[in-house]
Amino acid sequence: MVSRAFPTPGHDHGACAAQALAAAEKLCQARGARLTAVRRKVLSLVWQSHAPVGAYDLLARLNKGGGKIAPIAVYRALDFLMAQGLVHRLASINAYMGCAHIGHDHAAQFLICKDCGCAAELESPALRKALVKAVAGRGFTIDREIVEISGLCPHCKAS
Repeated sequence: MVSRAFPTPGHDHGACAAQALAAAEKLCQARGARLTAVRRKVLSLVWQSHAPVGAYDLLARLNKGGGKIAPIAVYRALDFLMAQGLVHRLASINAYMGCAHIGHDHAAQFLICKDCGCAAELESPALRKALVKAVAGRGFTIDREIVEISGLCPHCKAS
C-alpha cells in the first residue's frame, strides 16, 4: 500500500512513485492487463507529486521535447488506469491522482488543500458506512462513490 499522507515540504516523491509503479505492474500482470509504455508513462507522471494533475498538463509533459502524443492517447491511458483502480479522477478540480490503495476495491475519499494543491486519499470505513446508511434511507443505491473535501493541509494551516 502506498502512503498518501500530506508530504512535508521538500518531500522526495521518487519512493512513492516507484512503489506505486511496482504495485501497478504487479496488479496488471495478475489481471492480464497491458501496462503499455504510454500508460506506464502517464501513471509515472501522475505520481510525480502529491498534487492532482490535469490531462492537458500530462499531455504537455509527455510531449515536452518534441513528442507527438495526441490528447486522445492520454485520455485512453487515464481511462485504462481508472478502470484498473490505479488512478482516481477528482471531478471538483478536473484532475487525476494516483490511487493510494492499489489492489483492493474501496470508496474514494479525498482531502484537497486549496492553498498548495496537494491531496491525500483516505480510506475511512466509518465514513463509507455513514454514507451507505444515509443513502439507503432514501432508497438510493450507490454505484460509484468519490468524496472530495476541500480545506487546508497541515502544512498550509501551520503557515
